[in-house]
Amino acid sequence: MTALPFSSVEELAGGLRQHLYLPDRGLATSIYLALSLDKPLLLEGEAGVGKTEVAKVLAEMLGRELIRLQCYEGIDASQALYEWDYSRQLLAIRASDAASAAAIDLFGPQFLVERPLLAACHAGSGAVLLIDELDRADDEFEAFLLEVLAEFAVTIPEIGRIAAQAPPAVIITSNRTRDLHDALKRRCLYHWIDHPSLEREVEIVRVRAPHVAEPLAREVAQAVARLRNMEVAKRPGVAETIDWSNSLAFLGAPHLDNEAAEATLGAVIKDHEDFEYVRRHIDDVVEDDAGRG
Repeated sequence: MTALPFSSVEELAGGLRQHLYLPDRGLATSIYLALSLDKPLLLEGEAGVGKTEVAKVLAEMLGRELIRLQCYEGIDASQALYEWDYSRQLLAIRASDAASAAAIDLFGPQFLVERPLLAACHAGSGAVLLIDELDRADDEFEAFLLEVLAEFAVTIPEIGRIAAQAPPAVIITSNRTRDLHDALKRRCLYHWIDHPSLEREVEIVRVRAPHVAEPLAREVAQAVARLRNMEVAKRPGVAETIDWSNSLAFLGAPHLDNEAAEATLGAVIKDHEDFEYVRRHIDDVVEDDAGRG
């Protein structure tokens, strides 16, 4: 198992807080176990709840390289593992005379372009590998990824086998646009990240945007909580709460009222239909919580 600079869930949570990430007890425990047991951690939840940020903060906290594999529809093994730099190979041949061209190792390491999974094998325990939005990839890629995660080794026919001496920390995220296979889930520890409670969301805003006054942060968090209960296609995440708070503070708004909310709505609502719907129901979003009358 990899040696870690903390010996308890509480120490890990404290380290994350020092790097401006405020986990609840369940998330801190899942991260601690995943790192301690060298197991991938699968994080699911709605967009904007802080799944990707876990990997970024861990890399910073542990002093490791962050290697990110962004998944998308149609991604294949070569785009995740490695490719040969055919342009450089061709230039090397053209720059050599006939005698020396035959001696060029066109499939040597100098012509190899590392993609995230191969880079993670080389970096080993010196890296945090973020496999982001795996649900966007197809079933075949997920099956291929499972093989790599099993051993953290890659065989390149022209070079040989490259294996990590110790596995990197692995964070896998999914927005659940489709269900991931049970085989991959069995390989991982799992945690669902939900939207934070009101008090924790206010604390997050105050930590990430300390120039925002506590009353304004609370009013924004309460308004965002109402938005999440409305019939919107894209529920705002914590990032939108911070953006909205920052926007209002930058404009010098002392509190959140209808006028300020409408003027800055684009900081929290990022969908046209949602935008028009919320504008029509702005009174339901901004309530007189402070008794301003």
